[in-house]
Amino acid sequence: MAIDMRPHDDYNKNMRISFLPKTLLGKWSIGLIIAFFLFLVAFQLLVASGQRGGDTFFSNLVLTVPILLAGTSGVSAFPTGLIGVIRSKERSVLVFLTILIGFFVLSFWLGEILSPH
Repeated sequence: MAIDMRPHDDYNKNMRISFLPKTLLGKWSIGLIIAFFLFLVAFQLLVASGQRGGDTFFSNLVLTVPILLAGTSGVSAFPTGLIGVIRSKERSVLVFLTILIGFFVLSFWLGEILSPH
């Protein structure tokens, strides 16, 4: 009698790493990081078109709104992707990349708040 040492099929199906997300939270984290980059590009286009900031952060609302939306979506992508990986067992390369980018956005955001220059 031979012992079957191969892992079970259910285990292999749940632990496969894919490129695209399969869960709703994974898809949301990808959407949020795409929104982050789109708002960042919009901010850069506004600056290139001649918009300039003032003495405070809220001096020019045309620049403030896209950069606040970019920061919010970038920071929101981090916990959304992390919850998707932990709770929903998301194993997507893009979600892991989203978590990494979201963590960097969060760390820069906290750095600006905790030690402004």
